[in-house]
Amino acid sequence: MEKGGKLSVLVVFLPILLPYYAQFFHTSRKDRHPRAATIIAQCRATKAHVGPFTDSAGRSQSDRFVHGTKPVLIKRARIWTGANNGTEVVQGDILLDKGLIKSVGHLYGLQETHGSDLVVVDAKDAWVTPGIIDIHSHLGDFPSPSLDGAEDDNSPRGTIQPWLRSLDGLNTHDDSYPLSIAGGVTTALVLPGSSNAIGGQAFVIKLRSTEERTPTSMLLEPPYELNGTLPNPDLPLRHACGENPRSTYKDTRMDVNWEFRQAYKKAFDLKVKQDQYCSRALAGKWKGLGDFPQDIQWEALVDVIRGRVKVNAHCYEAVDLDALVRLSNEFKFPIAAVHHASEAYLVPDLLKKTYGGTPAVALFATNSRYKREAYRSSEFAPRILASHGITTLLKVSGCIVLYFHVKFKQAFYYGLPENLAIASVTSNAAKIMGIDHRVGYIKEGMDADLVIWDSHPLALGATPVQVFIDGISQIQSTHVTRKPKAFQESPKVPNFDKEAAEVVKYDGLPPLAPAKPLPSTTVFTNLSSVYLQRNDSIEMIFSTDSVSEPGVAVVYDGSVVCLGQQAQCFSDLNTANATFIDLEGGSIAPGLVSFGSPLGLHHIEEEDSTNDGDVFDPFIGKGVPNIVGGDSAIVRAVDGLLFGSRDAYLAFRAGVTSAITAPTHKNFFSGLGVAFSLGATHSLEAGAVIQDITGLHVAIRHFSKPSVSTQIAALRRLLLGKNDGAMGYWFQKVVEGEIPLVVEAHSADIIATLIVLKKEVEGQTGGTLKLTITGAAEAHILAKELGEAGVGVILNPPRPFPYVWEDRRM
Repeated sequence: MEKGGKLSVLVVFLPILLPYYAQFFHTSRKDRHPRAATIIAQCRATKAHVGPFTDSAGRSQSDRFVHGTKPVLIKRARIWTGANNGTEVVQGDILLDKGLIKSVGHLYGLQETHGSDLVVVDAKDAWVTPGIIDIHSHLGDFPSPSLDGAEDDNSPRGTIQPWLRSLDGLNTHDDSYPLSIAGGVTTALVLPGSSNAIGGQAFVIKLRSTEERTPTSMLLEPPYELNGTLPNPDLPLRHACGENPRSTYKDTRMDVNWEFRQAYKKAFDLKVKQDQYCSRALAGKWKGLGDFPQDIQWEALVDVIRGRVKVNAHCYEAVDLDALVRLSNEFKFPIAAVHHASEAYLVPDLLKKTYGGTPAVALFATNSRYKREAYRSSEFAPRILASHGITTLLKVSGCIVLYFHVKFKQAFYYGLPENLAIASVTSNAAKIMGIDHRVGYIKEGMDADLVIWDSHPLALGATPVQVFIDGISQIQSTHVTRKPKAFQESPKVPNFDKEAAEVVKYDGLPPLAPAKPLPSTTVFTNLSSVYLQRNDSIEMIFSTDSVSEPGVAVVYDGSVVCLGQQAQCFSDLNTANATFIDLEGGSIAPGLVSFGSPLGLHHIEEEDSTNDGDVFDPFIGKGVPNIVGGDSAIVRAVDGLLFGSRDAYLAFRAGVTSAITAPTHKNFFSGLGVAFSLGATHSLEAGAVIQDITGLHVAIRHFSKPSVSTQIAALRRLLLGKNDGAMGYWFQKVVEGEIPLVVEAHSADIIATLIVLKKEVEGQTGGTLKLTITGAAEAHILAKELGEAGVGVILNPPRPFPYVWEDRRM
């Protein structure tokens, strides 16, 4: 805690303790227990009102204020305050001082009162929101980049462990803190992992670095007696249902739910003993009373039953949500939020049966189908839950918070109302976490945690240009691109009422297969522009900028037969059987192409029976079996294509009409890629396979085995040596420039070595090696060299993050 923190905690705690000591002195000295004062304090604490650790009302200075921080005046801002259910927007100024928001409105004369210390920031009518609050974080506990020595989010020691604390594993040197701040995140609830059914206590942190450089100093409000024996009320407790604890401990759902009930029964029995003990102690009946019954391992769960702890439960499916709701009613404890909750939108009435009231739902905006229990996830879930009056929060999972702001934009696009989309990561998140007395709103007396945006927060590409935490600016240098004025307005989004209704009607799995084109006429009207692929580029071949009225495009049997103005195209058109589609000023462009995802090779990523599977690798185990051809064998992705997946059809609906994919692998070797249609139902359908071989794919990465230098040596031999079988045949095709060599490489050091290898091969063969680098997290460091060497680059993922060490210079 920073200066002033200990005093504030003591001031709040004294009113709780004073009545205990008053009763202590009214007890006869002869009958008094030698630890009577402590016991009375413990008994009173079990029934004390749960509320903020810090009394924020009327604060003149934040307990997190850093002395020497200058006051800041943000002028001419559009302020989303969070008030009135997120509908209040005011235009004016914001004064930040002493770590607090001191005033909001049209402010004058501050230069005279604050003098030269006042830092003035002209927002120029930009949007300002409260700092983003992440209700589901593993920042600091799950490391970025991932390193075994700092991975502390899950414990392997048992299914039920309510006594663990995420604070004890919080790494203050994690790369994800500054990256998350750059994405507008100022506060996070750091949860233990979900491998344990009860994983332990969670802590709320602010992401900025502190002078103390300690985990404790990052806490929003350090609870009373953090290292003592008194209970720590209101600390969130992590629960998890379903696949994660089930797979970690090889339990069934029946086993896990019995573990829950057994743990709660133990905590309930301890609570009963405490209540009986305290009934006697508070009545002054000390004779034969003994010591206060407590068990530090189970106190957190006892406080859950007392309603003093916010339970945050990781539960996806209806079967798990149902068990959780029954558990809450059996032991009579409320639940603050269910996380992930992929099927919550299908069972809203079930959630309303939770003891103590309906929990909030914290979920992904669009992330789905990565495992079985997420198979029925829907991009329409946030809007459906909100329509049932359930507080809906958006989240990411883990430490990839840099792009958190993308998630509430996606939820808004698919129908979550504008006010609730922004509230889902600010004011509503703060309410559910019990910290809305300090953060989540822009109003006088709140912590000075703000984000200034370059455009409307829900606009495509909206990015923070400055972030304040405790009144301290966090971004030292920004790259700002000027955007059109229209980007400051709330974006127009499609109407997905029909699609949202179908998701519920079909129990989360509405039909997605595209309708087959009929030999009929389709007319696209109100067309603003048309783009077509010509040679190696995309060219605009029609634009309303050069004509006086919107254009039309007439399509017959899958081909454009007329493009231009209405009078030109309608003269010979029989419109009786034509289908008309109003594009409302939209454009027509070539379909998008996916690369880098396993589209076409899996249905559910973590379910092996639904996937093509990983190829054998010469470097792993006993190598490639002889029946396949031994280490000279090569695998073709076209042979394992799986058509008709929900991911493929959803991508097709979104305009991604084709994909290039390579055999999935876990080490050096992949195989031959394929291009195929995402709208096809099987490989024999006309146009299903666009190109059966697109390139030869390998990966040079920091796998545990073999070394990078060994992988480079293998690649050099395959390119320059004499090789037998299919491997030799296809690498010869690469050397001759007939197909590209596609290498997944992230590290700038590896990429540099590949550039040298390309020159070596070309020097010895006299040909041109078509080399493409994918992954390429650090490729920007070698942009000049890559261009000079004629090496193509595909960023994958397109939004980089330091997942592992070789990504860290992204």
